[in-house]
Amino acid sequence: MHVQSKRIAITGAAGNIAYQAIFRIAAGEFLGSQQPVALNLIDIHPAMPSLGGTAMELEDCAFPLLRDVVLSDDLEVGFAEVDYVFMFGARPRGKGMERSDLLQENGKIFGPQGQAINQVASRDVRVLVIGNPANTNALIAAHHAPDLEPSQFSAMTRLDHERARSQLAMQTGNPVAEVTRMILWGNHSPQMHPDISYCSVAGTPARELVEADWYRDTFIPMIQQRGARVIEARGASSAASAANAAILHMRDWVLGTPANDWTSMSVWSDGTYGVAEDLIFSFPCRCENSAHQIVGDLELDDFGRERLKENEAELLAERDAVRELLS
Repeated sequence: MHVQSKRIAITGAAGNIAYQAIFRIAAGEFLGSQQPVALNLIDIHPAMPSLGGTAMELEDCAFPLLRDVVLSDDLEVGFAEVDYVFMFGARPRGKGMERSDLLQENGKIFGPQGQAINQVASRDVRVLVIGNPANTNALIAAHHAPDLEPSQFSAMTRLDHERARSQLAMQTGNPVAEVTRMILWGNHSPQMHPDISYCSVAGTPARELVEADWYRDTFIPMIQQRGARVIEARGASSAASAANAAILHMRDWVLGTPANDWTSMSVWSDGTYGVAEDLIFSFPCRCENSAHQIVGDLELDDFGRERLKENEAELLAERDAVRELLS
């Protein structure tokens, strides 16, 4: 039986993170071993020669599932009829640049990308923003796609979620597969809140396995600062782990989360947990049939509510900083 290809757009496709993701997506790690794919690799004009080399490598891999590769610096060509979008490309923070400056510069990227997706992508497209500041970049893109639902856009906190699972597994001496129901609340920033309140390790509540002091004084700062530590160690930001998290995020969103687990996704806030609407905020989510649902019935203690409000305040400030880009 003929299976129609799914077309996947990747922005910033000449960058290090995208390079780590492209070959895994082409091999079937996103949509599975039975789903043919076509790749639209998008970047700025000076990056086209490098993308040509990537296309040659894709040819040389002879992936059975890969049906087509399009290279483009034209957004309307790059996003034409795409089913899924990985938005890796973003303006990095330069020396002396304030976060508000970074938000403004990225608005010039994600506004036009959102418009192009609105105009030419599949009406069922699912868009993941990885490029930082991811939450507000996703908000800008969604605002520029008025013909699509805001729920079709998300931002990535899955890397932080997986970092938290890994560190808890090591602390308790268990395989990471035994760590379930981790939560990453809020913004992908040093303000983020990794929460083990509902987490289990091999069926035992995580809170029973670790000291409260370790959780608050070691674990939380470790996850919040992990990206900076990677940069210090390797002289560059996370690449392979970020690509891995992007694939996991999209795979769960499209194919569904495990029955007794959830994932962390930055999605459009509908007021759940008292978080202001019109923000892209990380919540625990369950996914089925390419749709997400916020897990909305969890009780939060005072510490958790405080962290939520801190993240909400930070994202509201970011939204205010780009207010003119949202119209």
